Amino acid sequence: MDDNTLSLFAGIGALLLLASVIGRLLKWRAGPEPHAVIDNLNARINAWWAMVLVIGIAFVFGKYGVILLFYFVSFYALREFMTLTPTRRSDYPALVAAFYVALPLQYLLIAMDWYGLFSIFIPVYLFLFLPILASFGGDTTRFLERASKVQWGLMIAVYCLSSVPALMTLDIPGYEGRNLLLIAWLILVVQISDVLQYVCGKLFGKRKVAPNLSPSKTLEGLVGGVALATLVGALLCWITPFSFWQAGLMALTVNAMGFFGGLVMSAIKRDRGVKDWGHMIEGHGGMLDRMDSVCFAAPVFFHFVRYWWA
Repeated sequence: MDDNTLSLFAGIGALLLLASVIGRLLKWRAGPEPHAVIDNLNARINAWWAMVLVIGIAFVFGKYGVILLFYFVSFYALREFMTLTPTRRSDYPALVAAFYVALPLQYLLIAMDWYGLFSIFIPVYLFLFLPILASFGGDTTRFLERASKVQWGLMIAVYCLSSVPALMTLDIPGYEGRNLLLIAWLILVVQISDVLQYVCGKLFGKRKVAPNLSPSKTLEGLVGGVALATLVGALLCWITPFSFWQAGLMALTVNAMGFFGGLVMSAIKRDRGVKDWGHMIEGHGGMLDRMDSVCFAAPVFFHFVRYWWA
C-alpha cells in the first residue's frame, strides 16, 4: 500500500474512532437500560471496525488478497441468496456447478487478467449452461422460477461483486500500481451514501420513496444522502485518476445505482417475507444486506472506468 492508501485508512480510522466515542457517550447518557437505536448504532460501528480491518489486511496482500477476500464475500452472498429462494432436488447439479465451478472459475479468470472471458463467462455461458443442467432432472415444477433463481444469484452475488477486484486488472495510464485506491474509493463512497441516506432520512425524512419495498427509505434521505456522498466522492478525487468534476459525476452514478440496487434487493426480501438476508454481520444483517448497493454499483463503475480511462 502506498502513502495515499495509508492516509486514507488513517482517515477512516479517525472517523470510526470519533463515531465510537459518540456512540459510547450516547449510550452513557441513555443509561444502562437497553436502547434499540443507540445499541444498533454501536453494533454497526463495531461491525465497521471489523470490516475495515479485514479490508485493510486484504489490501496488505495486494491483488490476490483482494481477490481472495471477495471470493469469500461472493460465496457467503450466494449462500444467502440461495437459502432464501426455493429449490428442489433436481436443482442440485446446477447449485453444485454454481458454487464449486462458476464461483471459483470467475475469480480465477480475474486473477489471470482474462477480461475477454471473465466479462462474459457468467452472463453468457453460465446463463445457458445452468438451465441445461437443471433440465436433466426432468422436474418441470416452477422450472422457470428455479432456473432464474440460480442465474440471478450468480449474477448478483458473483458476477457483480467480482467487478470490485476486477478493478485491479485495469491498466490506467499514469495510475499504475494504485488500483487498490479505486476499490477503496468505490466501497467508501457507496457505503457512505447508504449511511448518509439513513441519517438524512431519520432527521428530515417525510415522504416515502417506495413504501412497499423499503418503508425506511424517504425522498429527503435519498436526495440528502446521495448529494452528500457525491460531494465526498468528488473531494476524494485525489486518490483516483478522475478530476474533481469527473469524480463527482462518477460518485453520483454509483450512488444512484447503489440506491436502485438496495430497492431491488429489498423487493426480493419482501417477496420471501424476511427483513434481512441473514445475521452474519451484527447490526447490519447478512452479507447481502451490507453489499446490496455495491452489487449494482460495481459493474457499472468497472466498465465506465475501463471505457473512459483504461
